[in-house]
Amino acid sequence: MTIERKLLDLANRREQALEGGGEKRIAKQHAQGKYTARERIWKILDEGSFVELDAFVTHRCTDFGMDADHPLTDGVITGHGTIDGRRVFIFSQDFTIWGGSLSKAYAEKICKIMDLAVTAGAPIIGLNDSGGARIQEGVDALAGYADIFLKNVLASGQVPQISLILGPCAGGAVYSPAITDFIIMVRDTSYMFLTGPKVVKQVTREEVTTDQLGGADVHASRSGVAHLVADTEDEAFDTLRSLFAYLPQNHRKPAPACVTADPPDREDPDLNILLPDNANHPYDVREVITRVVDDGDFLEIQPDFAPNLVVGFARFNGRSTGIVANQPQALAGVLDNNASIKGARFVRFCDAFSIPLVTFEDVPGFMPGTVQEYGGIIRNGAKLLFAFAEATVPKITVVLRKAYGGAYCVMSSKHIRSDINLAWPTAEIAVMGPDGAIEIIYRAELAEAEDRGARAEELKRQYRELFANPYTAARKGYIDDVIIPAETRPHLIKALEMLAEKRQSNPDVKHSNIPL
Repeated sequence: MTIERKLLDLANRREQALEGGGEKRIAKQHAQGKYTARERIWKILDEGSFVELDAFVTHRCTDFGMDADHPLTDGVITGHGTIDGRRVFIFSQDFTIWGGSLSKAYAEKICKIMDLAVTAGAPIIGLNDSGGARIQEGVDALAGYADIFLKNVLASGQVPQISLILGPCAGGAVYSPAITDFIIMVRDTSYMFLTGPKVVKQVTREEVTTDQLGGADVHASRSGVAHLVADTEDEAFDTLRSLFAYLPQNHRKPAPACVTADPPDREDPDLNILLPDNANHPYDVREVITRVVDDGDFLEIQPDFAPNLVVGFARFNGRSTGIVANQPQALAGVLDNNASIKGARFVRFCDAFSIPLVTFEDVPGFMPGTVQEYGGIIRNGAKLLFAFAEATVPKITVVLRKAYGGAYCVMSSKHIRSDINLAWPTAEIAVMGPDGAIEIIYRAELAEAEDRGARAEELKRQYRELFANPYTAARKGYIDDVIIPAETRPHLIKALEMLAEKRQSNPDVKHSNIPL
């Protein structure tokens, strides 16, 4: 064969790889409001940056007539490219070929990309749209999934891993995204579950739709599986790029810094009057966050799951920072099972990738009741405590208002290695609030009082003077400074700059044993 014939053969094979499952299947994909595997990659990555690997791979199954059809790529597109000039590795499942089902060869392609990502120190992005394991390959397909799970685990904490669910993701396939750091889902077209509606009906007699069982909103608000949700694939790609901008390439590199015109010494007098006079009245802690971070930009993670705790990313003087904040607008900002789990996972991600943490505290305690106790609030609350205590990144806490009981300890207090702890004059740091405290301390006296109501109010006033302020804690060094709310941003930026070269390590053990 001449060189010209060989070049023509190569061109034909490349063209065949680009065709995917053919025009009819591509048209069906588009009719469902979904892009093809390649179109998704082209839209996410910088134009012209994608380099494909293993385009000529085919399956090796000879059973059930499979030897008659060997489409190139075998149903998954893999390679690398850039986002805003930064290297990423990516795989995109192609539903137009065998329904995106996974074979052994398919899994090997993904594993190769993941190994390269770890070697090169670059994030991994997985675009999921698959019918699951390729049944014809039997245990080989299952082995392929397990190979991927292992790669996910070994890459965890080394490079960021982001999963986009852009179609079906069911059965054992869900565990690869579940191990990754962030999951983005699309309403109406994506879903995740271990067993589908038919199996659920057979086993439990429940009748449930695909969307009710594993749709985007269910996982965003109830299960907590999804971190971010988009209405369209294009919106999901924009969300991915926004998230990516806050993340580092790997655990040894800092997150990219950005130039901001927002002055580091900017004050905001409105913060002085933001909190209600009545300590039992709510306010939106996100307003505090957006007023102190660069340009008011805050990317909230899991906004619809456990809304009593707000977590997300922002920048201070151009530097990426993780934010954790109690939300008085939801359940008064208490810590419950879901909030504790949500916070712990976020804190551990930030610590793994050297992203500083700023905590805004206004917490009346842990949620009481049998539902919480039976659900494991002791174990789950300990997860958040463990995560904050274990974290060695710069940690700064601002007590805005309530900091009661064990929740005060858990929310990145000085006692669990927070570096700088600040308080607004409105801070109340105590074992419990005035109402509960006087009922316990002065129970006998109140029972005998002629005017119980008046005496109770007087005792509450005395309690507030002693404890419902930040100065008792400040006298003991538990609070480093009591600051004017308007000056919060300058204080945080100075503290972050001071801690920029922080060096701290944990005991030399194989690994810790967080109470999972």
